Amino acid sequence: MHADDTPDDTPDDTPAATPLARPIDALQAAALLGTAAWLDVRDEASFASGHLPGAGNVPLQDWTERRHELPPPRDGVIAIADDAAHAHEAAQQLATFGYRNVAWLDAPWRSMGVAVSREPAKQLWRPAPFLERVLPAIPRGGTLDLACGAGRDAVFLARNGFEVEAWDRDTGALARADALAARNGVHLRTVTVNLEAAVPPALTEAKYALIVCFRYLHRPLFPLLMHALAPGGHLVYETFREGQERYGHPRRPRFLLYRGELREAFAALELLEYEESEPAGGPVMARLHARKPQH
Repeated sequence: MHADDTPDDTPDDTPAATPLARPIDALQAAALLGTAAWLDVRDEASFASGHLPGAGNVPLQDWTERRHELPPPRDGVIAIADDAAHAHEAAQQLATFGYRNVAWLDAPWRSMGVAVSREPAKQLWRPAPFLERVLPAIPRGGTLDLACGAGRDAVFLARNGFEVEAWDRDTGALARADALAARNGVHLRTVTVNLEAAVPPALTEAKYALIVCFRYLHRPLFPLLMHALAPGGHLVYETFREGQERYGHPRRPRFLLYRGELREAFAALELLEYEESEPAGGPVMARLHARKPQH
């Protein structure tokens, strides 16, 4: 993943304009069950001994390495713990990450009086929404995730029956991807590769049933990706478009598509879905789902 890019869907470190989290009491919390992401920030052993039904668990002390497992910043999040101070600390940290709808339970989580669960933690992280949307149309097979970062999309694909190679130049990111795969009971073939230094030999073979690329742009790769698809193989690509520089990273033109560029670059493929979006406040994106002809 390029250093000037924003990793996956994780918010950047720019503080919110008003980094506030609101306290809620046990009665208010009970009324919100099922309406927000419940984030238990205790250590894993404490969580395993009993927790709120439907809660996810990313221990606060592990956020440096596991921040990619937090809920998307667009979600409402309620932080809970065995004591209010611990939950408050986590909620304030989320607010400084850019989360806008954060609350913390101003009491121990058991004060809610609900049945204690010992089920596995709920998954709070999500893959790219565009990938979720197009996945039902894609047959299973060998898959390449380019510039995979911390591996959420790669793990999502592996959990859905794909055999996934996950490439990135950042060995730390690949280690996090491997750890995420292990926690989700799947395996990735992670490969350290600098996509901008030399052509990886694997891209010279027409062998992949699926190639995905999110939030990464290196234009010389475009023809290689088309070649690396097996006949009938699918390409799912989403990255930033010009205009994004008004809202944050990336800002340099070499990392920003111009209007219509992604569609033009893969005109030789059968276009299944294409869109460009520019919501208020960003991000400004282009996304494509296309298929290589059988012949």
